[in-house]
Amino acid sequence: MNYEETVEYLYNQMPEYQRVGHKAYKEGLDNSLALDSHFNHPHRHYRTIHVAGTNGKGSVSHLLAAVLHKAGYKVGLYTSPHLIDFRERIRINGEMIEKEFVVDFVKNHRNAFEPIMPSFFELTMEMAFLYFQIMKVDVAIIETGLGGRLDSTNIISPNLCIITNIGLDHTQYLGNTLTKIAAEKAGIIKPNTPVVIGEIESEEVKGVFKQKTKTEKAPIVFAEEVMDKFSSELTQDGWILSNNSYKDLKIELGGWVQNKNARTVLISIHELIKLGFKIPHQAVYDGFSNVVELTGLMGRWQTLQLNPRVICDTGHNPHGIRYIVEQLAMEKYRKLRIVFGMVNDKDCSTVLSLMPKDAVYYFTQPAIDRALDKNILAKKAIEFGLQGNSYSTVELALKAAKENADKNDLIFIGGSSFIVADALILIQNSKNSS
Repeated sequence: MNYEETVEYLYNQMPEYQRVGHKAYKEGLDNSLALDSHFNHPHRHYRTIHVAGTNGKGSVSHLLAAVLHKAGYKVGLYTSPHLIDFRERIRINGEMIEKEFVVDFVKNHRNAFEPIMPSFFELTMEMAFLYFQIMKVDVAIIETGLGGRLDSTNIISPNLCIITNIGLDHTQYLGNTLTKIAAEKAGIIKPNTPVVIGEIESEEVKGVFKQKTKTEKAPIVFAEEVMDKFSSELTQDGWILSNNSYKDLKIELGGWVQNKNARTVLISIHELIKLGFKIPHQAVYDGFSNVVELTGLMGRWQTLQLNPRVICDTGHNPHGIRYIVEQLAMEKYRKLRIVFGMVNDKDCSTVLSLMPKDAVYYFTQPAIDRALDKNILAKKAIEFGLQGNSYSTVELALKAAKENADKNDLIFIGGSSFIVADALILIQNSKNSS
C-alpha cells in the first residue's frame, strides 16, 4: 500500500471517533497497554508532558512545543484531530511524520495489532510513541483525545501534567456535570508529578483537583492564582501580553482565549524550569511569536482572506463558543456573516443560544458521518433568532457568503473542527491550482 491507501486502511479498519462517533469509541486502556507491550513501551525513552482539558489543549501543546524547540530541545508533538493531513497529528520540531514511516508501520506490524483490534486513536498514538523513540526526541508533548482517566494516552508517566480547563463536552462518556468531567480529566494526574491547572470556574471543580493531587501526593499549581500582574492588550500587531517575568510578549495566535492559554503555558514553563529544563527568556518570546511557523498550528482564529476578511476557528462546544462570541464582539465590520455547521453529538441548543443574533448565517455540514444535517441545524437555529439559508457543502456556503459580502464585512467559519477543515482544504486546493 502507498501512503494514501495506508491512511484509508487505518480509517476503514479502525474507525476514527472524530469522523464516525460512538461506534469508534473504545473505553479502557487494555488495547493501549497491549499495543504498548508489543512495542516495548517506547514512551519510556524520553520525557513527556501530558495535556488534558475541554478546550485549549491544542493551543497549549503547540505553544509549549514552540518554546521548547527554540530552547534547543528536539520536541515530539502528538495532537488530534488533524485538519488536512493525517500526519499533522505526529510532529517533531514542527515537521510532520514521514509518509514512509506511516506506510512501514502498518506493513510491518499489522499482523501484531490486527488481533488486538485497536481504535484509530490507539493505533496512531502508539505510532507516535514509536516514531518519537526512533527519532530520539528529548521530550514529547502528548495531548489527550477524550477525557483523561480512560484516555488511551494515560499509559504514560509524564514529567508534568497540564489540565487547561473544564467545560461540558462529551457528556455521554465523561459525565453530565463539571465535577464529573473534572474527575475524568484528573485521571491523568500521577503520583508525585506536578500539575498545572489553567482555568477554574467553580470551587467544586477546584476541590476535585485538590483531592486528586492530595491522594497522589502531586504538587498542584492553579495558573490563575499564581500568575503575577498578568495583562493583555490587543494592538495592530496582535495581542501583547505582560507579567512580572515577561514584558511585551507577543503571541502570534489571534483569539482572545489565547490570553488564558498563554497564562497556562507561562506557568507550565516555570514548572518545567523547576524540573531542570533549560528555557531561556528569548525562547519564550521566539516561541510565542512564531508558533504557527514552528509547529504548523492551524484553525485558531486564523485569517484566510482579506477584503472581505475571512476568519476560521475550531471552537466547537459551549465553553469554546463563548470565547469566539466574545472575540467577534471585539471585531470591527459592516456586517457579520457566519458559515456554520456542527456534528450530531454536540450540545446544539446551547451553542446556538450563544451565537450572535445580528449575523447572516450560512448553515452547512461537514463531509463526515457525524455531521448534523444542515436543514435540521437551520430549523433549530430559528428557535434562537438566527436567520440564514442552508447549503449542502462548506464550499457552497462559503461561496455564497463571499458573493454576498462587502469588502468591509467579516466572514467567520466555525461550529466544528470539521467545518474548518473543509474550509482549509478549499483554500489549499485553490492555492495549488493557481
